[in-house]
Amino acid sequence: MRLNAYLARAGVASRRRADELIKDGRVLVNGRPGELNTFVERGDEVEVDGRRVEAQPLSYVLLHKPAGVVTTASDPEGRRTVLDLVRRDVRVVPVGRLDAETTGALVLTNDGRLAHRLAHPRYGVEKVYEVDLEGDPDDTALRRLAEGVELDDGATAPARVRRLGRGRVELTLHEGRNRQVRRMCEAVGHPVRRLHRSRYGPLELGRLAPGESRDLDEEEVAALRASTGRR
Repeated sequence: MRLNAYLARAGVASRRRADELIKDGRVLVNGRPGELNTFVERGDEVEVDGRRVEAQPLSYVLLHKPAGVVTTASDPEGRRTVLDLVRRDVRVVPVGRLDAETTGALVLTNDGRLAHRLAHPRYGVEKVYEVDLEGDPDDTALRRLAEGVELDDGATAPARVRRLGRGRVELTLHEGRNRQVRRMCEAVGHPVRRLHRSRYGPLELGRLAPGESRDLDEEEVAALRASTGRR
């Protein structure tokens, strides 16, 4: 395992922050300064600032994110974060983001490799959103959402769109740009009033209430990996 991934698994820091610790010479592997390309093997001893650290077991969590909670590890404004809701013995981090007012399914894990594949649009993991809109979109607006909308960072990929009722639609996306659903709907003239992610890949919330979380079982983890083309 690469050293920065090992430090992330040990709950020391994110991979990016771990790279900084390694560059600053604060990480030793078997008594010698670690480097960015150092790999940690079974039996190796890793120290950060003189303290020995060990990789934690892999953990996979599904959270029903409520409104008003931010998808970060900490918040300078003092708002509640998703990590305040998910208390585990190991450090997990959110996969991707839901903005503060968006609710629904959010995965947290310390499996960095899987998290990367889940978040990268190349792997096409489906995210399903229920959207309440201002006004009632006509067929032309729905077709634009389905075929792709031109945004300031480029055209969106094709999406599946299903009308749920007056002013309500279901959108299935395979990308995860910043505030993408809100920007798409604004682009077709129907700003979002309420946004809820009902499914992430193969995972549905079921009976999870807002603010509740649960650990994924082995079958769910396998299904999550399979959704990225990885077994």
